[in-house]
Amino acid sequence: MSPHVIVGAGPVGTATARLLADSGERVRLITRSGGGPEHAGIERVAADASDAATLTRHTADATTLFSCGGPAYHRWGTDWPPLGAALIGAAEASGAVLVTTGNLYGYGPVDAPMTERTPQRPNSVKGRVRAKLWADALAAHEAGRIRTAEVRGSDYLGAGVTSTATVLLLPKVLAGKKASAPGDLDAPHSWTYVGDVARTLVAVAADESAWGRPWHVPSPPPVSVRALAVRAAELIGAPAPRLAPIPAPLLRIAGLFNTDAREVWEIRYQSAAPFVLDSSAATAAFGITPASTDDALLETMKDLRARAA
Repeated sequence: MSPHVIVGAGPVGTATARLLADSGERVRLITRSGGGPEHAGIERVAADASDAATLTRHTADATTLFSCGGPAYHRWGTDWPPLGAALIGAAEASGAVLVTTGNLYGYGPVDAPMTERTPQRPNSVKGRVRAKLWADALAAHEAGRIRTAEVRGSDYLGAGVTSTATVLLLPKVLAGKKASAPGDLDAPHSWTYVGDVARTLVAVAADESAWGRPWHVPSPPPVSVRALAVRAAELIGAPAPRLAPIPAPLLRIAGLFNTDAREVWEIRYQSAAPFVLDSSAATAAFGITPASTDDALLETMKDLRARAA
C-alpha cells in the first residue's frame, strides 16, 4: 500500500494523519523533530521538508502529498519559498497529488463573503507569500507537471490551535478574566474547525475532478468575536466575559517589541470588518457537514483547560 505523506504535525497535520490512519490507510508524517501522534498506521520521520532532495526521497512511493506545516509566522517571507518549491518538486518526481493547506490571506481586504472565485489581491507580506505559493503550484498543474489543489479555511478552532482567539481571548474567558482582542468585536467572522480541514483535504485528494483549483473548508455560519466569547463561557459555565477591543495604536506599539503582535498588525483588516467565508461549493461537492461552532468551541476549551493545567 502506497503511503500518504503529510508534511507537518500541527493541528491540521495531526488531524489528517489520524483520519487517514484510522481508516486503514498508510501514513508517513514528516517533521523536523520526528514528532506526531502515536498510531500503528503512522510512520514518523524526522527530516527537513524544505530540502528538495530529502523530501523527494521520502515521497518517492507516495500516492498523496499533504502540505500541512509551515515556517514560523515571522519567517514566512524567507522560509516558505524553498518549502513550496520542494513540495512541487517532490510531487513532480513522485507523481503524488499535492494538496496544500492554505488560508485566506491571499484575498486581502474584502467587502463581501469570500468564494473560491474571489480575486487574489494580497496587501501583506504573508498574503503575497500565500498567493505566490498557490500561483506556482497551479502553474505546474496547468503545465502538466503535477496534480494539485489547495484547501483554505478561516481562523481555526479545535485542539492544539494557536490563533488570536486561543491566545488572547478564550484563555481569559476560561479564567474568568477580562479579555481583549483587536478590531471590531461585533463584526461577523468565520471560524473553521481543524477536523473539517482534515476531512476536506482527504476528500479533495481522493477526487480527481477536484484538482486544479482551490476549495474552502465547510464552515458554520459566521460568529462575531464577542458572540464567540459569550458562547464559550456559557458552554463551560464560566462567568459572562468582559471584553474590550485592543486599540489600533496600542497594537502597533506592541508590534515594536513583540514578534507575534507585529505579525497580527499586518492582517488587522481581517478583524476590523466582516470577514466571512463562503464554503458552499465544497459542502455541495463533498457532502461535508461542518462541525457546529458549539462542538468546535467545546473541543477548544477542553484543550485550553488541559494546557492551563
